[in-house]
Amino acid sequence: MGLGGISIWQLLIVLAIILLLVGPKRLKSLGSEMGNFLRNFRKAVDDKEKDQNEADK
Repeated sequence: MGLGGISIWQLLIVLAIILLLVGPKRLKSLGSEMGNFLRNFRKAVDDKEKDQNEADK
C-alpha cells in the first residue's frame, strides 16, 4: 500500500502514461505550472482563513 491506497506500481503506471501523453519537454513546464498553481491556491486559502478569523474577532 502506498499513498492513500495507491500502490507504487499504480503510481508508476499513471506517471508513465502522463509522460507518454505530455512528453518529457512539456512535463518540466507542466510541473512548474502545477507548483505555481498549488502555491497560489494555498496562499488564497490561507488569506481567506485569516480574513475569516479577523472577522470573527
